Amino acid sequence: MNNRKALLKRLQVCDFVLTEVALFLDTHPTDQDALACYQKYLILKRETLTEYTKRFGTINRDELHSSDRWDWVDQPWPWDNSEV
Repeated sequence: MNNRKALLKRLQVCDFVLTEVALFLDTHPTDQDALACYQKYLILKRETLTEYTKRFGTINRDELHSSDRWDWVDQPWPWDNSEV
């Protein structure tokens, strides 16, 4: 598995865990283990997203770097398997 594919997989795992833990926290808002887990995966997601963006470009439209050009179209689409 190449680095791009591994980073995308890690982002998917983080998003899944964050969604599930958030649902749990909706009914258990003071659970310290769940809060710690949420924080851990939130940090991991941010780090992974930063690394992915540095190496392969933006993955979300809201991460645009230019205010005078729509640079979202300059990189391969995140789901484009030809580069993975």
